[in-house]
Amino acid sequence: MALLTLGCARNEVDSEELAGRLAAQGYNVVDAESAEAADAPPEAVLVNTCGFVESAKKDSIDALLAASDSGAKVLAVGCLAERYGAQLAETLPEADAVLGFDDYPQIADRLADVLAGRHIAPHTPRDRRSLLPISPVDRAASAAPVPGHAERPAGLGPASGPPVVRRRLGSAPVAPLKLASGCDRRCTFCAIPQFRGAFRSRRPHELLEEARWLAADGVRELYCVSENSTSYGKDLGDLRLLESLLPELAAVDGIERVRLSYLQPAEMRPGLLRAIAATPGVAPYFDLSFQHASEPVLRRMRRFGNRERFVDLVEQVRAAAPEAGIRTNVIVGFPGETEADVVELERFLSAARLDVVGVFGYSDEDGTEAVGLDGKVDSDEISARVERIDSLVSEISAQRAADRIGTTIEILIEEVDGDTAEGRAAHQAPEVDGSTTLTSVAGIRVGDLVPAVVVDSIGVDLVADARSRS
Repeated sequence: MALLTLGCARNEVDSEELAGRLAAQGYNVVDAESAEAADAPPEAVLVNTCGFVESAKKDSIDALLAASDSGAKVLAVGCLAERYGAQLAETLPEADAVLGFDDYPQIADRLADVLAGRHIAPHTPRDRRSLLPISPVDRAASAAPVPGHAERPAGLGPASGPPVVRRRLGSAPVAPLKLASGCDRRCTFCAIPQFRGAFRSRRPHELLEEARWLAADGVRELYCVSENSTSYGKDLGDLRLLESLLPELAAVDGIERVRLSYLQPAEMRPGLLRAIAATPGVAPYFDLSFQHASEPVLRRMRRFGNRERFVDLVEQVRAAAPEAGIRTNVIVGFPGETEADVVELERFLSAARLDVVGVFGYSDEDGTEAVGLDGKVDSDEISARVERIDSLVSEISAQRAADRIGTTIEILIEEVDGDTAEGRAAHQAPEVDGSTTLTSVAGIRVGDLVPAVVVDSIGVDLVADARSRS
């Protein structure tokens, strides 16, 4: 069977956990790209959907329809399936099953039912913030080994699942490591807490065990993911647990780089900033979720901070690590946003000079508080503001990349093709921050961490020459 993953790196981990469960029950699981290249179409396709924003929902629907067109049995899992359940099943009869997070522990049984033509009633979505935490389970009883991978560690399942087995679906030298699931924040525009549930940290020994297995499987960079990494450890009684975990992860034999994603500016603390900026083996990379810079808009979003405080945080980061990469996402057109608010955002972005900024136009999300806010901005005006801010940050990002010309970076090589190689420097996260092309590749292999001098830039992408490797 084939497994197609849409959305964020957290979904990628979920997919590999599902693959581990299926493989433990004898199913041959491959990623969708491998299935497309095979001589015969797969018997079933498991589509791990994304339900974050409208465009992601559409992509998920399109993927489900395409999988159905192939003649395979189609199972919808993931955030869209969890969020809409029976509603999705009713509007998309092409899906043979729409499964929620509670189905994950029995995913092999659900697949067997679908292949046998048995009907599976879609679940009724619930607000997972109101559910009690899952009780601890007996790891030995719940984590069946995957054939051929007896030492594969158990990892924490998604929002509602007990510990499960993980099976990698690719061989890239970078892999996500899920620190936690869920979110306790109540941003008015975000529905994630409703279907992912409350914030739950994984314990350090589980993360270190999984990191060691990933390293043994050829991983050189750990991309630590969660809905809110700055909250890691708070539910374990130690909000500073991440500061001690990062150097332990970086010390795992075979791991060359540890990268942290999704940091809440309001929760950043000096100790964590120093740990990211100065710990050997930890990328000086700050994925800071600013979302906006105008104080009135931020308050309506139920977030904290303002332009001055955000600029100060950026300055603190660069004082600690001048070459650090800093990225963010911003939402424009939020209900009540005025021209003055947009100008305030522009002032922040011009002063902060971030490496990469994702610009999103606001859209109503089912079940969020923002749906009921007044002051809705016209859709054409939202599009105009997106274009306006995107133009500004594209220019800034290109200049930030150009400023790195002449500097020495370390590139994790992800692909070698003839006379060039492709990889990422410490300031470039997977998929979202551009990449670096290496023009001298003699003796270089995928997974190498290569020092190189930046010689050119194209937008946010860099071109570099390898230094002597003698």
